[in-house]
Amino acid sequence: MSQGLDLNNWSYAAMLLFVIAGSWWLEFAFRIRVLRRPRLALTAIFPVSIFFLAWDAFAINQSHWTFDPNQILGIIGPLSIPLEEYLFFFIIPLAAILTLEGVKVVQRKFSR
Repeated sequence: MSQGLDLNNWSYAAMLLFVIAGSWWLEFAFRIRVLRRPRLALTAIFPVSIFFLAWDAFAINQSHWTFDPNQILGIIGPLSIPLEEYLFFFIIPLAAILTLEGVKVVQRKFSR
């Protein structure tokens, strides 16, 4: 690849794309309107993400864990946290919200 990236460098990003593909269709299939209310979704996601990003930063700083440079794109953001990890704390909770809202729709349809 052009920047010296191997296909393995896309491992974390590919997992995040898989999560998006596996859950975002629920927004349209069940008309759950989570993505149409971004302020509400961010209100649910942001406070928890800040806590976990601080935890990540502390753990990285203390060498409790690291990120395999062969499995990330190499874009490191503030607090020495890779881009994919920042995206993780947005995409995974959003996927959970979409899934839970999708389940609610299905439950309502089958409980009639």
